[in-house]
Amino acid sequence: MPMSVTVTKSPPVLVGPATPPPAATEATVRHINLSSFDMALAFFAVTSFHVFDRAIDAPAETIKSALARALVHYFPVAGRLVAGADGDGGERLRIACTGEGVAFVAATADRTLADAGLLGPPLSSAAAALLDELSAAGAGVRAAGFRASDPLLLVQVTEFACGGYAVAVTRNHAIADGTGFAQLMRAVGELARGMPRPSVLPVSCGDDDGEDGEGSCSLPELPPLVAALENALVSLEPRANDLAFLDITVPSRCIRRIKAGFAGAGEGGEDPCTVFEAVMAVLWQCRTRAVMSDPSTPAPLIFAANVRKLAGARQGYYGNCITSAVAVPTSGEVANGGINDVVRLIKRAKQEIPDQFKKRKNGAAGGEEDGGGGSVSLSAEQVEVMFGYNAFDVTSWRNLGADAVDFGGGTPARVMCRMDRMPVPHCVACLPCRDADGANVLARCVREEHVGAFLAELAKFN
Repeated sequence: MPMSVTVTKSPPVLVGPATPPPAATEATVRHINLSSFDMALAFFAVTSFHVFDRAIDAPAETIKSALARALVHYFPVAGRLVAGADGDGGERLRIACTGEGVAFVAATADRTLADAGLLGPPLSSAAAALLDELSAAGAGVRAAGFRASDPLLLVQVTEFACGGYAVAVTRNHAIADGTGFAQLMRAVGELARGMPRPSVLPVSCGDDDGEDGEGSCSLPELPPLVAALENALVSLEPRANDLAFLDITVPSRCIRRIKAGFAGAGEGGEDPCTVFEAVMAVLWQCRTRAVMSDPSTPAPLIFAANVRKLAGARQGYYGNCITSAVAVPTSGEVANGGINDVVRLIKRAKQEIPDQFKKRKNGAAGGEEDGGGGSVSLSAEQVEVMFGYNAFDVTSWRNLGADAVDFGGGTPARVMCRMDRMPVPHCVACLPCRDADGANVLARCVREEHVGAFLAELAKFN
């Protein structure tokens, strides 16, 4: 059982780029236009926790110094969000590259990582509650997320009595998606280990200059329906604490069995079942079986997909470049079908993603058919269906590179995330975890009354 842990924090300080440019007046501060991908998720707070069980010398100072050097390359991250005229009489969000810096807190904990229960799954409720203390944001981040005047990153490094440490970063989603953020964290690690510069040089929207001399962005527009979904998701208040916190693992043997079964029953031309598809299919089916009251009601699934290649993002691009894939079958289709049928529902949703961008490759102007231009709004009824209790939002942290972050003592024993910022039942799957024999999943996807049924359904797959 985890022991009580006392965390002592330093006052927050601002860490700016180690070698900032010469002082500039407000009128000459460079501004970078956000892409539509960035704007859809602006101000939404995402917190990650990298837990390291191998000591390094002075982790807080080491990481603080490396962070300052990384911000020389990732200079926009040290800026602030502002609204500026878009040339059409409206406003567009931009990053003012002021170099003001990111917030940094150094902390110590009076117990070991093992005492705190942070190393291996399952994470207890006490250990989950401790995550608030390990974050510079803590309980103070508002439901609506960041304000424009806030730093774009809040960083806390907590050293434990065993010499291990945890690095918690809360980011404004406007600056990076999971892939881009992992790239930034790896860069900080490389500089902490003495490399002269990051192995991957960053690219932002601002690396293409518009006619006005300000940073532009050559990415296509986010498809209107996807933008409407993401805007609705960000604008909704997080659910009250009516969803149970769960730390579960979908075993490797289960994943292998589903992948092999899908391959054996596959039709000609079907792509193999991926690890994430297998994990998502299990979670979706088990959850739907646990909560279903009427087989005819919709059971929406929403999941994020990396579209860097489809959108033409350059190597090293760290801004947002994700879209949402959606499947809306009935609850009966998900609960009562075979697991291969559920995998196919997921694959069909993924197969529709290229259509969002195919005309953009040929340089078509942005109309609604090609996913650009225009706008779509969701009705109250649509919002209720897509974000109500029957809905399920899934994000994967597999293959992002978060498990490759190394500040000098090796890669993390575990990577976790904060789970109380979403308005829809959700989970983050495939989290890096050294001691998990399978795919580690943190979830707030069922009410307490359905936990037993959900876990019982999962056990059937084991």
